[in-house]
Amino acid sequence: MGPGLTFVVYLTLWWIVFLAILPMGTVSHSEAGIDHGDGGDPGAPLEPKIWRKARTATWVAVIPLVVIWLTVFFHLITLPSLTGGGPGIG
Repeated sequence: MGPGLTFVVYLTLWWIVFLAILPMGTVSHSEAGIDHGDGGDPGAPLEPKIWRKARTATWVAVIPLVVIWLTVFFHLITLPSLTGGGPGIG
């Protein structure tokens, strides 16, 4: 697995992890008892802490990336050749 594919896999894993941890630890305005009389969304989080969650997603995404990379490196699962040599269509 080359550096380009490794980066793409990491980026995909990062987004999956980021979206999974995004709702964790957030308290909405309605849960905190704050009333938005001006039409604000009561489900909006008080303190989303986006940068902390992005940093957490950055190191958590490394764990499955290492597992995937080692699996491919030791040929436990092989990736098909994208440069040809496989069965042709016609």
